Amino acid sequence: MALIWGCATAGNARPSDATPGGFERAAEQAAAEFGVPKEVLLGVSYESSWWEANDGRPSTKGGYGPMQLTDTTSGGAYAHRPGEGPVDTTGTDDPSEHTLQAAAAMIGVAPQALKRDELQNLRGGAALLASYQRRITRVMPRDPGSWYGAVAHYSQAPDTAAAGRFADGVFEVIRGGRQKVRKDGQSVALPKTPSVRPARSQLASLGLRTQAAAAVPECPSELNCRFVPAAASNYQVSARNSNGMDVDFIVIHDLEGSYDGGVSWFEDPVSGVSPHYVLKADGTEATQMVATKDIAFHAGNYWVNLHGIGIELEGYAAQGPTWFTPAQYKATAALVGYLARRFGVPLDRQHIIGHDNVLPPRPSRAPDAHWDPGPYWDWEKFMALLGADQRRALKAGGAHSTGNIAIGQAVTIAPTYGKNTQSVTVCASTCRTQTQPSNLLYVRTEPRGDAPLVSDLALRPDGSAGTNRIDDWGSTVVWGQEFVVADVRGDWTAIWFGGRKGWIHNPAGANTRLAPNARIVRPASGLKSVALYTTAYPRADEYPQGLPASEQTRFSMYSFPQGQAYVAARTSVVADDFFPATPTRREIVVTGDQKYDVIQYNRRLAMVNTAETSH
Repeated sequence: MALIWGCATAGNARPSDATPGGFERAAEQAAAEFGVPKEVLLGVSYESSWWEANDGRPSTKGGYGPMQLTDTTSGGAYAHRPGEGPVDTTGTDDPSEHTLQAAAAMIGVAPQALKRDELQNLRGGAALLASYQRRITRVMPRDPGSWYGAVAHYSQAPDTAAAGRFADGVFEVIRGGRQKVRKDGQSVALPKTPSVRPARSQLASLGLRTQAAAAVPECPSELNCRFVPAAASNYQVSARNSNGMDVDFIVIHDLEGSYDGGVSWFEDPVSGVSPHYVLKADGTEATQMVATKDIAFHAGNYWVNLHGIGIELEGYAAQGPTWFTPAQYKATAALVGYLARRFGVPLDRQHIIGHDNVLPPRPSRAPDAHWDPGPYWDWEKFMALLGADQRRALKAGGAHSTGNIAIGQAVTIAPTYGKNTQSVTVCASTCRTQTQPSNLLYVRTEPRGDAPLVSDLALRPDGSAGTNRIDDWGSTVVWGQEFVVADVRGDWTAIWFGGRKGWIHNPAGANTRLAPNARIVRPASGLKSVALYTTAYPRADEYPQGLPASEQTRFSMYSFPQGQAYVAARTSVVADDFFPATPTRREIVVTGDQKYDVIQYNRRLAMVNTAETSH
C-alpha cells in the first residue's frame, strides 16, 4: 500500500525550509498565540519527536510533526504488508489516535496541513495543551510547573503511571535544558530552568485508571510492564542460565502491526511464535509474554532462540510509519539495558542485534529471512541511549576515529543517521521509491556509484546483482557492524563481505570508524577455506542415545577462503542443544566439545568452527 502524504497549505510558513532558527520562532509564535509557556511547548515537542518533523511521515504511533499529532487511519499506521497476516485495525476509533483532527478543528486549518507544515503542527499542539489546561485549572498560568496536568493529558496515556512518566520526562527536559542540531541543520536550544516545580498533584484530576496488581513481569522499574502469557505451544519451558545455556543475544524485531494485535497473535497457538516482550509505540506499556528463563520462538533459528531474548516493537519496517518515537527508543533502551545487565550481554552490535542479522538454519529458507526492524531504526541513537560499549568507542576519538584506513584493519560501519540519506524501493501492490535518512549503506562490486550491487548467493543462486528493494538485504551493511578492510581506492573502501570484496562509499572515512580492538579471524594455516554455518550444534555422536541430533547444516553457497578475514564476537560459543522436560524426564542440555565463533559475514551473522580459524 502506497502512502499519500499531505501537502503544506499554500502561503504557510515551513520552518524546516526556512533560515536557521525558524523552528524556534514558530514555536514561540504558537506558544504566544495560545498562552502556553514556550518552555512547555518545546519540552513536549522534544519528548514527542526530538524536535524533528520527519518530512511529514508518520511515526510508529501514527503521529505527525514535531508535536506528534496522531492520525492513525489516514496515516496508514495500521497499513498492512502482504504476507504478514490479517489486516489489523485495532484502536483506530480511539480519540487518542486522532489528536491531529482535534487540533485542526481548534485552529481552523485542514488536517493535511498539520502533517507537513511545522507552524500549523506547533499551533495545533499548543491549542491542545491550552484546552487541556483550561479543563484542569481554568486558568492559563505563566509558570511552566503549573502545566503538569496538561502535559500528562497530552501523552494520551491510558493510566496515571504512563501519563506521569511522560510528564516527568518533559519536565526533566525543561529543568535540565536541551540543545540539538536537527536533521535539516537548524540548531534548537531550550535553556535550563532548574527552578521549575511541576505540580504533580494535578495528575489525579485527569481521571485516569490506576494499574491493578498482576503477575510480576521481569522489567526495569521505569517501564510500565504487564505479563500476558503466550500460548503454551509457542515457547518452551527451560531453566536458562542456570542450566548452562547462556543468554548471548538480544534480538530487536518490529511487529508489522499494532501492539494489541501483536499480543493477541502471540496468545494464539495457531501462530506458533512468540517474543519475550512486546513494546507499545508510545512507550507507555510493555507486555512480557515469555519468562526470560524460557525459550521463545522469535528469530527463525532455533539455536539463536536458545541463546536469545526477543523484543517486538509496535511498528513497521517499510509500510506506513517510517520513524520510531523517542518514547519507544527510551523504553526499548531501558528494557535492553536491564536485560543486558542481568544476563551479562555485551552492549555491542554483535550481541544487540536485529532480526535482520539472523540467518535461518538451512539455506533453502534464506530467501524468506525477515529483515526487521528495517532501515529506519536508528541504531546509533539507540546504542547511545544504552551507553553502549561500541558507541563509546566510536566517540572516543584517537585510535577509534576515522583515521587513515589501511588494508587488514577492522572498521565499524558508522554513518550519521540524519545525514545518511538512502533510497529504497518498497513493493506491495505497487512499487515506489522512498528517500530518507537510513541506518544502511549499499555494498557494490566495484568502487563507483554506478557499479552493480553485490549478489548474495543465498538469495540469488545465479549470482545476479542485488537491488535496492527494501527487503533485498543481501547488498547492505548496517550501523555498528564490523568488517575487515580489503582495499582502499579514493572515496571507496572495500571490505570482506560475504566471501568477496564489497565496496562502500566512504569519503575520508566519513561512514566508518577504526575498530582496533576488534577480534579478527582468518582461515587456519593449511586450510583452503572455512565452513560456514548459522547454528552451533554438537556432533551427532555427542547426543545421548534416544535423543535426535539437530542438523548442523553448512551454507555451501558461501565461502571463507584463505586471504579473507572477518570480525568475530569477543568470545567463542560452545556447541549445544536443548530438549525440554517431559512427564518422564527432566530437561536436557547437550553440550559438545567444539567451539564456534560468531562472525559478521555479510548483513547477517554466521558461525565458524574455531578449529578451522586463527586469530
